[in-house]
Amino acid sequence: MLPGRRGGPALDVPSLVARARTWDPRAVGRLISMVENAGPELREVAAALAPHTGRAQVIGLTGPPGVGKSTTTTALVRSLRARDRRVGVLAVDPSSPFSGGALLGDRVRMQAHSGDRDVYIRSMATRGRLGGLAPATPQALRVLDAAGCDIVLVETVGGGQSELEIASLADTTLVLMAPGMGDGIQAAKAGILEVADIFVVNKADREGADQTVGDLRAMLSLGGRHAEPGAWRPPIIKTVASQEGDSGIDEVLDRLDEHRAWLASSGEGHRRRTDHVRREIEAIAIAGLRERLGNVHWSATLSSLAASVVAGETNPYRAADDLLGAL
Repeated sequence: MLPGRRGGPALDVPSLVARARTWDPRAVGRLISMVENAGPELREVAAALAPHTGRAQVIGLTGPPGVGKSTTTTALVRSLRARDRRVGVLAVDPSSPFSGGALLGDRVRMQAHSGDRDVYIRSMATRGRLGGLAPATPQALRVLDAAGCDIVLVETVGGGQSELEIASLADTTLVLMAPGMGDGIQAAKAGILEVADIFVVNKADREGADQTVGDLRAMLSLGGRHAEPGAWRPPIIKTVASQEGDSGIDEVLDRLDEHRAWLASSGEGHRRRTDHVRREIEAIAIAGLRERLGNVHWSATLSSLAASVVAGETNPYRAADDLLGAL
């Protein structure tokens, strides 16, 4: 048990995890707040969640701004609930320039599901991080996984070509495009093409939808990892997520099920999750190293090494090796 923040009640992490496991929204929200704050209880939370994770299917949604990611996410939630799936949504929003918190735009747009007990929606702030995700997204996913979500949808900020980080987190990545957006295929050229497991051409009732589909097919024909023997070839699905009946959304869910089956049968699912965790461990280790380096920034050891380099007695690489050895 850890002391509460600002003089509040003590934080009983095992009790919070036990409550979250019964799908208690307050406990789920408290745990996500704890991992976002990265306080002293973070490691205890991670240890308590570990035995209960690895079951949820993680779906990432990314693409250029304006393609309808939030609308598509809302439509996916609606269809998933019709199939009796418990759904978690992590909507990554830009950080507020005043509070540093999420601007909550995605949560506002998803109010249609706010009364559904089997849907949990959380907005998370990027806090200046590039790549489209928030720093605490991996641990927040584990909270929702342990709480019993069948599927967790992760919607990225929508910054465009740099949003490739989602592929290092999701089991299946949906890349959304829309007709009439000049940067759509350009974004694919910049790397989004390589991370897509399913392409969704949203707003397909607009002129130019067939052209966008054709452009994507042409891009896929150029090769890449999708052309390797036994590889998954991303389907291209036209949707109108804002339309009554959510045209095309059921087909997206069917393809998601097919991709999940392929991940299991090919062994790619285990390989991806192992690689995801490897990257996460590496990131945590590097963050810890940076924190230690920050603590020695003005230390006597660093000052002495700097003086030795200036005097020509050693070189920066050897000095850096000595500094790491001291850590």
